[in-house]
Amino acid sequence: MDKLEFDARYDEYHRSVEDYLGGLFTDRPHWADLYDSMRYSLLAGGKRIRPILTLETARLCGLDWHAAIPAACALELVHTYSLIHDDLPCMDDDDLRRGKPTNHRVYGETLAVLAGDALQPEAFRLILTAPELDPVRRADCALVLARAAGADGMVAGQVLDTLHQPRTREELLEVHRLKTGAMLQGAALLGCAAAGAGEQTRRCFASYAQELGVAFQIRDDMLDVIGDEAAFGKPIGSDRADGKTTYVDVLGLEGCENAVAMCTAAAKAALARLPEHGFLDALADTLAQRQK
Repeated sequence: MDKLEFDARYDEYHRSVEDYLGGLFTDRPHWADLYDSMRYSLLAGGKRIRPILTLETARLCGLDWHAAIPAACALELVHTYSLIHDDLPCMDDDDLRRGKPTNHRVYGETLAVLAGDALQPEAFRLILTAPELDPVRRADCALVLARAAGADGMVAGQVLDTLHQPRTREELLEVHRLKTGAMLQGAALLGCAAAGAGEQTRRCFASYAQELGVAFQIRDDMLDVIGDEAAFGKPIGSDRADGKTTYVDVLGLEGCENAVAMCTAAAKAALARLPEHGFLDALADTLAQRQK
């Protein structure tokens, strides 16, 4: 797939996701400060990789991708809650996210925690009321999201990252497969579930997304050393300042480059038997070279 075609499809997905998210939590009850806090982080920008992965996977599995928008955006709600909580003083204590003050810096810790709390059940509400999915597919999507975000997925990765002080390559790989890989895998599987895809197809997309997640996080570790702070949207060197061990510490920058290339190749290989995977191949290559 050439760049023009990739960019056009990516932009179409991105606009659809932004339009849908922009219509959420717009009422003005007397607890509208909660909605304001939720929307502040939810609409703060970003690449929207996860919902875009859901929409493309659903399309490749034979579904009109528009029908998968509620499920795709549900995962983005969960991702946003995780970022709000990740930035809290009891976690990473970050002041900036995507170049803007973090949620708790604007709304205070209490409301930031509650905004994250609210985004989680609202995500499942989106799935369970998705108008173009039947009840079986809604339930399947809800289970996929619960597994990706729960105690054996993203939260487990956060626990290992913040409380267990991973030091070795194997420990870091486990963190990345859980913390980042599980949600990207969940994004791909949401598209499969929305389309009613079979197990063999799901395994291919799950393998792709897991490798994509590891490559993404290794690249993130690199950008924390070599990235441009204005582009990255948060301070460079924060992991080292916090005493965290990253892939750069274990492998060096050249080793990280090689690891990203290997994971990207493995991701693309996982889809080799499937037809029309050019967009996902291009997505993997784009993420491997990203600067923010």
